[in-house]
Amino acid sequence: MGQMLVPILPMVLLIGNYSLDRQHSMQRFGMMMLAGLTNAGVKAEWIAPEPILGRFRGGRGFVAKWLAYVDKYFLFPTRLRAKRKNRPSVVHICDHSNAVYTGQFKGFPIVVTCHDLIAVRDALGEQTDCPMSFTGKLLQRWILRGLRRASAIACVSNATRADVVRIVGPNSDRRQIEVVSLGLNYPYKLLERFEAQGRLEKIPELKTGLEFVLNVSSNFPRKNRPGVLRIFARCKNQWNGRLVFVGEPLNSELRSLASALGIADRIVEIENAESEILEALYNCAVALLYPSTFEGFGWPIIEAQACGCPVICTNSGPMPESAGEAGLFHNADDEQGFADDLLRLTDPSERSLWSEKSLRNAARFSAGKMIGQYIDVYRRLGAQI
Repeated sequence: MGQMLVPILPMVLLIGNYSLDRQHSMQRFGMMMLAGLTNAGVKAEWIAPEPILGRFRGGRGFVAKWLAYVDKYFLFPTRLRAKRKNRPSVVHICDHSNAVYTGQFKGFPIVVTCHDLIAVRDALGEQTDCPMSFTGKLLQRWILRGLRRASAIACVSNATRADVVRIVGPNSDRRQIEVVSLGLNYPYKLLERFEAQGRLEKIPELKTGLEFVLNVSSNFPRKNRPGVLRIFARCKNQWNGRLVFVGEPLNSELRSLASALGIADRIVEIENAESEILEALYNCAVALLYPSTFEGFGWPIIEAQACGCPVICTNSGPMPESAGEAGLFHNADDEQGFADDLLRLTDPSERSLWSEKSLRNAARFSAGKMIGQYIDVYRRLGAQI
């Protein structure tokens, strides 16, 4: 892996995400790493690009994007060069989209967590439901070059590892490729029914105790929210439930589709749900409906299962790996199959059966196990921590 510099500080330098990019799951992962390493007795420090020009309120669209680029790729590297003088034991880039920073730490052990290569694959000409601009494709190629400079790439699933080996390159003396599955970023668990329902009293549309199915995602095409709407519409005449979306508000196209399908009045939207509310939603939902077409891991799958919520998801990529024997799987275009399983789970005895399976599968994933595996990766690279 080349000549490594002798560290001055026995610590891990964690590099996180630009807050204005609103990559909430990546922010949570970075905070998990910081808290987990600290709790394990490993000194760690967090650094991330600061919104400086990006705070300019007049910036919109194209201008805002380029102001953010200045913050991330021109101003932030000066702070990284100052941190380099401390010679940390290991540099851990918590999101592969920041792999461009590997060039700032030549001679240091560098770990990059790769959550997926979906955008990189699309930039290389593969179809991954991840449309991007010309500059976006250039950025993804820059990210790929950064990944190739890493000492170790920690992949969140075997499916992601397969993409890394295929696109970045295999294990070698210069680069280790590991699988470190995600743990839970919050202690999601099965709650007493009265406690979960009590938390949902804060949501007027759910106060009546009506049954609902849950989708936790965004409007990115690969999340397949149009499919979620169509699946729910197939059930509307046989089940008087609600469809609850957690995450980014529906865009105008999705709202139009919901109206055309005759289900607009049965949709509940919850933006940026706090963990306590999300835990209650998982506990009370008939199921998590997750027909995503491309994922790197599928964090909502194990969150739901940890609360005893059955998961109906696609049978591609990492989803079978994450959901295990507790998942109900379908091809993304088998919307009738998704609908049939949703209706089946409205039977309390059927939901109870899959709930038990879900709890068993979720026990495979823990933050403590994940942190321990990362510490092992650091030490294999020679980090004295």
